[in-house]
Amino acid sequence: MRGNRIENWVLTAATLIAAAVWFFPLYWSIVTSLRTDESVITSPGLLLDQFHLASFYNALFNTKLLTWYLNSIGTAVIITAIVILFSMMCAYAISQLRFPGRKLLYGAILASFMIPIPALYVAQFVLMNNFGWVNSWAGIIAPQLIVPVVIIIYKQFFDAVPKEMREAVVLDGGGEYTLLFKVFLPLNWGITTALAIITFIGAWNNFWWPFLIVTSEEKMTIPVGITQVNDVFGVAYARIMAAALLAAMPVVVAYLVFQRRVTEAVMISSGVKG
Repeated sequence: MRGNRIENWVLTAATLIAAAVWFFPLYWSIVTSLRTDESVITSPGLLLDQFHLASFYNALFNTKLLTWYLNSIGTAVIITAIVILFSMMCAYAISQLRFPGRKLLYGAILASFMIPIPALYVAQFVLMNNFGWVNSWAGIIAPQLIVPVVIIIYKQFFDAVPKEMREAVVLDGGGEYTLLFKVFLPLNWGITTALAIITFIGAWNNFWWPFLIVTSEEKMTIPVGITQVNDVFGVAYARIMAAALLAAMPVVVAYLVFQRRVTEAVMISSGVKG
């Protein structure tokens, strides 16, 4: 019993230290954003000795932050809808239909995990340039529609649906559309919600590809747009932190509201990748 208590205390202390290390940058960002730019430089400190909202006002109304918000929402929603719909149909075909090359196709999807996404950026950029999609929504969205893990997760769940249920629907005259959207989808509605949330968050937070493909501020998404705050105001730490906190706010709210679904999706996708 004594050994278990010591182990519990050690684990608790380690957890608290890890939490403090993780929380400190967020705390410093909040404290910095609530101070003036001058005080951040002249009298820096870790305690919240001031409370100014001027940095948030400047970030909202003196930059294109609202435009970047709309761009991020639009691209993330479109990416999520297309990824979920097409991944679901692809997984259903691989799981339930028998056609030549089915195993080869699924093997290619599994093998895609071996290729780091940044390794595709050069080829994707050349392709988008040939299509004339540089600095456009199409150029931002198209390369992000490739999410093999969603297909693999859907296939695993579709494989678990009893064959007797499919046979009963077929005997009643139901086709593939009925099977997918009225049988398989309702049975896996929870995982669909989880995958949609995690896909949306991933599209919202994506920085490198929008940074490479977008050249004008009007087409930038929120992660890329934050970098322009430094260009507009110079080294204005308070305004930069305010913009960063405002950019992260929707994802934080989404996580708090759908925490169980997000955790479920992360655990499932981690298990697949592992």
